Amino acid sequence: MTVVADRTIEDRPHRPYRRLRVVRARLGLTGCGFAIAFFCLSLTPSLLPRPVLLQGVVSGLTATIGYAIGAALGAIVRRFQRHGHPRATRICWWAVIIAGPLLGVLFLALGTRWQQQLRARVELEQMPAYDIVRIIGVSLLTFLLLLLIARSMRLATRRIARVLGRFVPRPVAYGTGVLVVGLLALGFVDGVAQEQLLAVADRTAALTDGGTDAGTRTPVTRLRSGGPGSAVSRRSLGRQGRRFVGTGPSVVQLGTFAGAPGTEPIRVYAGLKSAGSARARAQLVLREMDRTGAWDRAVIGVLTPTGTGWLDSAVTDSLEYMYAGDTALVSMQYSYLPSWISFLTDRSKVRESAGALIGAVYERWAVMPAQTRPKLLLFGESLGSYGTESAFADLPALAGTADGVLLVGPPFANPIHRDLTDTRTAGSPVWNPLASQPVRFAQNPADLRTPRIPQPKVVYLQNSSDPIVWWTPELLIARPAWLDDPRGPDVSPAMHWYPVVTFWQTLVDQFAANSVPAGHGHVYGSGVVDGWAALTAPPGWTAADTVRLRALLDHPAPR
Repeated sequence: MTVVADRTIEDRPHRPYRRLRVVRARLGLTGCGFAIAFFCLSLTPSLLPRPVLLQGVVSGLTATIGYAIGAALGAIVRRFQRHGHPRATRICWWAVIIAGPLLGVLFLALGTRWQQQLRARVELEQMPAYDIVRIIGVSLLTFLLLLLIARSMRLATRRIARVLGRFVPRPVAYGTGVLVVGLLALGFVDGVAQEQLLAVADRTAALTDGGTDAGTRTPVTRLRSGGPGSAVSRRSLGRQGRRFVGTGPSVVQLGTFAGAPGTEPIRVYAGLKSAGSARARAQLVLREMDRTGAWDRAVIGVLTPTGTGWLDSAVTDSLEYMYAGDTALVSMQYSYLPSWISFLTDRSKVRESAGALIGAVYERWAVMPAQTRPKLLLFGESLGSYGTESAFADLPALAGTADGVLLVGPPFANPIHRDLTDTRTAGSPVWNPLASQPVRFAQNPADLRTPRIPQPKVVYLQNSSDPIVWWTPELLIARPAWLDDPRGPDVSPAMHWYPVVTFWQTLVDQFAANSVPAGHGHVYGSGVVDGWAALTAPPGWTAADTVRLRALLDHPAPR
């Protein structure tokens, strides 16, 4: 008698070639059931409203994941089931055929209502009802495309197994087929698709970096990099660098707000093309600071930008208004790519850049007389906040180095932020935690107007609906603390955690995080004024001044 485990594929009855077709008439029962369930769950609310096309892709992708899980479970059950149950199978199929469309329609209706409620929470216009049709269409196309890819891979696996089955036992043949196809797919994604996509993204970003935004002026003062006498050419600054040195409030505007004569602010920047390494760019920034007299100002701000080198004008303008221009703001670029690509592919660049610049400036600043040296402030937003934190070993080092540190929209990888959140005061919500001095967190920046003694050295701004802050890999298998009660003010009470589903929803929310009004998602706007005021308000500054400056930044007057 031949042992089953030792039988080769050639020993088994020949199966017609048609069973290897990519497209088969039948789908798996358990796969369809799970696909419907996951599709319905994909329509439940997450942190932010999703654009229609994005919702369609999310629903299609989530349904595909559900189908894969269901198909795997079905295969396992069939592997250990000795006898089939045709009658039960028919009943289950009828249940799927009848209940599936009904559940789909129900959750599409509920999903529309949830999206409308979520849009109201973040102050967006309501979504047209006809968008449901587009969601269904995009979902189906996404599901079918991914299913076609999966079945093509299965066909390739069976073809390899059939060939190998002439020489080795069937389990070995199929195992080898799965391994070969898996490695080829991984190699394609990692070695071809990813590299090509990154190369295209880098070239596109580099071309974008060569442009100049409308409204950006050529510096005519010696107090700006790229201006007269500067060691940094304007061309080498990059798009965001040119924007940084070519915008900002005028001396007249600064004086009008302060009610006293204003001073021309200093802005120093080094682009990727300004020097060949992070250390060289940092030294170039120091030379520019020496040239412009930055060490004689009341405030020096070392700002770590986002991935492309972008700095929010509300951050820079607000500090200049607060000190009537008696400031020197310095920064440098570390990448062409958007933050999310830099975060996923190479965080070492922002760590190296922030460490080099902060270290170089601090080394010069620390030897100045403590009574007469300017205030040293640090800032980072999004990936920039990660870079700023990474320049220090722990919170005491961060708080002890500068006179104030403002970090906005920190991602989950920030080591100090994560430790502070995990060790927050018991009973305080994760989205607005209470931490020991010298740190303050704020979901609503206006809360910072209530003074605390002693004054904080580090302030975090984090919106409760910011997916950049709240997405973590743990969402795959664990319910997040930010869904505990009490929830953040703009987090839907209808949002619940579902394994895998919430992970994808929150991940995809990041693509819409900057498309909402200030105070929601990853948009912080004039809220940074409260952050600066809590850290380093100039003498005589009041809460009324904060409100006045926020109103000015929200509705700027033309120059």
